[in-house]
Amino acid sequence: MAKKFYIIPKPPIEEPEIPTNVEKVKKRGRKRKNKQYFTSNTDLAIKEYLSTSNQKERDTIYSNRIHYAFYKLAENLIHTFKFYYTEVDNLEDLKHEVVCFFLEKLDYFKPERGSKAFSYFSIVGKNYLILYNNNNYKKKKITTDIMAADEDDGVLHSLGRDQRKKELKDFIDYFTEYIDKHMFVLFKKNHDLKVCDAINTLFKRRENLEIFNKKALYIYIREMTDVDTPVITKVTKNLKKLYKKLHQEYIQTGYIKI
Repeated sequence: MAKKFYIIPKPPIEEPEIPTNVEKVKKRGRKRKNKQYFTSNTDLAIKEYLSTSNQKERDTIYSNRIHYAFYKLAENLIHTFKFYYTEVDNLEDLKHEVVCFFLEKLDYFKPERGSKAFSYFSIVGKNYLILYNNNNYKKKKITTDIMAADEDDGVLHSLGRDQRKKELKDFIDYFTEYIDKHMFVLFKKNHDLKVCDAINTLFKRRENLEIFNKKALYIYIREMTDVDTPVITKVTKNLKKLYKKLHQEYIQTGYIKI
């Protein structure tokens, strides 16, 4: 099998702002390296990328000003949370997969709603890696008792039940696409958005999950989001209502208006 090679991106060249009328003071010692990789210029580049439909312009903006930030974010997420259980040959392959995932998510980011790009991509990237990691490593049994999960027979139970029914596969695909597009309208608080994205990620990767027990799925989401169970329960109940509404629309029309 031929060995894969990935070109490690270099950081974009940014002109530092030098204040006027300030006398430069020489400092002794080694010059400190700038460890920032997701800068205000990255935020601006993402906005410019999203504001144009010209693919050539998008490619230039992404290659020159966004790709490096995505690469470093993927690298930091992998090492910070030790996502080392992987099917790929090496960590460069895994970084490449995460960067591709970021690129897929780019059009779903809505800066006009006040969200920060770094926060958004950190959340979705961590969720992606948690599921990826869990699918490649048989996790130890967790005995945490989540009593609140017993009271809710909502959308998580539907996830396990409905995905087995072949006729609902298309609907669930429509549903996840709808959530991706309208997530920031449906939920405003950061912890609610974390839970919503985690649940939607589980829906998308339902075929790779080995368990569909309701409590186990709650534990998955708690690990992915570090959010308390009452918040998870609240978000799942809201998604359950939306799920039923859109499912009814799908039954009547055969599609969902995205």
